[in-house]
Amino acid sequence: MSLPSPVLSVKPLELPAPGRGTALRIRVSAPATGERLPVVLFAHGFGSSLEGYGPLADHWAARGFVVVQPTHLDARTLGLAADDPRGPRFWRHRVEDMKRVLDHLGEVVAAVPGLAGRVDTGRVAAAGHSFGGQTAGVLLGLLVTDPETGAARDLSDPRVSAGVLLATAGSGGSDLTPFATTHLPWLRGQDFSALRRPALVVAGDADDLPLSVRGAEWTKDPYTLSPGPKSLLTVYGGEHSLGGIPGYGSAETTDEDPARLALVQDVTTAYLHHALGTDGTAWARAHAELAGGAHPLGRLESKGSPAARGSAS
Repeated sequence: MSLPSPVLSVKPLELPAPGRGTALRIRVSAPATGERLPVVLFAHGFGSSLEGYGPLADHWAARGFVVVQPTHLDARTLGLAADDPRGPRFWRHRVEDMKRVLDHLGEVVAAVPGLAGRVDTGRVAAAGHSFGGQTAGVLLGLLVTDPETGAARDLSDPRVSAGVLLATAGSGGSDLTPFATTHLPWLRGQDFSALRRPALVVAGDADDLPLSVRGAEWTKDPYTLSPGPKSLLTVYGGEHSLGGIPGYGSAETTDEDPARLALVQDVTTAYLHHALGTDGTAWARAHAELAGGAHPLGRLESKGSPAARGSAS
């Protein structure tokens, strides 16, 4: 891959969202140079917004991706009341936000100075951290039981071909703590059996969330319980922030570590280039360096199609 490009970032762009209660605000970051740029839709964690995750968005944009960050309804910046009637459907509104961006992707690109004509809208990945990982997973085939209807519908989107799921929730049911069962009802029923599209799962081995009785292993479920080509990066010593992905010096980051963060940045970038077919060399190199568990920062493994390890087409 070429050297990092200067990044241009535009915020906030607004998309009309009838029935949502407020317009959908987004941030777009893109390299200042380059053609046929693939797109990464990024879903933030619970409470964050388009202002977060600079360490990932800036890194990806500087290395050839157009990164689109919606602000979902659970964002603290929107200040919704705790009893807002939209609360039980936050998970579903998030998916609709991502699809709305895809529906209006041409308009979004046109609104960014100098970006029109430089984007390959046929190459799209979805990524997300924590709650955002569920959001991205739904676009790839994850089935979520709606806590209001008791039904699980396929809400996947054929326009999204791959994903990156960072510190993402695992299975529900008896694996959840009473707190998660009560306050995060969208975690009660998650079915990974239809999550067949390619994805990289990133899990910290010290990510002991108060949501599951199983400890850090719970966040590996999107890899272990889903079929198809999947890869798993286990970050040694990584807590929920995986070294600092929510932001530089962010109060949310309890495990800030430049080396750990750099590992997540580099491996996710390599995977996105591989999965979207723009460059497979860095991904092959990452596998060679991180296989077997001898690397001091983490371990990388893959399953499914041999293409999970191979070069991009």
